[in-house]
Amino acid sequence: MSTLWSEIKLKVMHSGSKINLLIGINVLIFLVEYVPATIENLAFGSEHITTFAQNYLALPSYLPKLLRHFWTPITYMFLHAGFFHILFNMLWLYWMGRIFEEYLGNKRTIGVYLLGGLTGGLFFVLFYNISPLFTQIPGLVEGSATVGASAAVMAIIVATATLVPDYTIYLMFIGPVRLKWIALIIVILDFIGISGFNAGGELSHLGGALFGFVYIKQLQRGNDWVGFFTGLFKKRSKLSVASKNRSKNAGNTPRQEDIDRILDKISQSGYDSLTKQEKEILFRASKDNEG
Repeated sequence: MSTLWSEIKLKVMHSGSKINLLIGINVLIFLVEYVPATIENLAFGSEHITTFAQNYLALPSYLPKLLRHFWTPITYMFLHAGFFHILFNMLWLYWMGRIFEEYLGNKRTIGVYLLGGLTGGLFFVLFYNISPLFTQIPGLVEGSATVGASAAVMAIIVATATLVPDYTIYLMFIGPVRLKWIALIIVILDFIGISGFNAGGELSHLGGALFGFVYIKQLQRGNDWVGFFTGLFKKRSKLSVASKNRSKNAGNTPRQEDIDRILDKISQSGYDSLTKQEKEILFRASKDNEG
């Protein structure tokens, strides 16, 4: 058991991948909520734990309640409404997150996840309070809330598809499919689903997708919206380095304008269009990001 725990801790905390860290946090929170809730339900037939999570950690659409529970725009994106909800979210996060970190390193992952989730939450609250589809139904706004990492995961999916639209993955029973078509189909299905039973979730998905798309477009123009998170999670060396060594290392660090040019080329022509030198520059940049 200790060996299994050590392997899990190594994979989540020390692998260098922020995707593994996010998956670990989501799974841990899911277990902390649902294991005691299941025991409570079996032993007493009550659902106090589930009710507490829904009332105090889910994102409400009712503005007075949201003002009282101001932390919910963060907590909602780490909660899930059942096993299959978290399973599919974490699978998509793992599949697409690995590609995302392959090209951009791991320092932007948490920032895109959080800001994508916040944008998705904003879409949910905004449209539930202004759209007649929701406001004309008595009590709907006051009693609605949403949970799930879907908006944050959608930000990762669409950001990856925008960065490398012609990157091809193989889907079971379908075969090779380019990322741009996968992202487009998911967005279309989410838009159609707004009029369905999970309207709040679909709205938050679209918000996350919009953030992922705009973020990459801005990044290709030299504007990194998650730069704050990049600095926040950057490891700082405890040792000082001699100035002559710093100048030597600086020459090996790719320039930002070169990275932006390569990312723009990938967006337009795909990764395979890069020269060997450009691929080497991108590889060195990703290693610097992982620093």
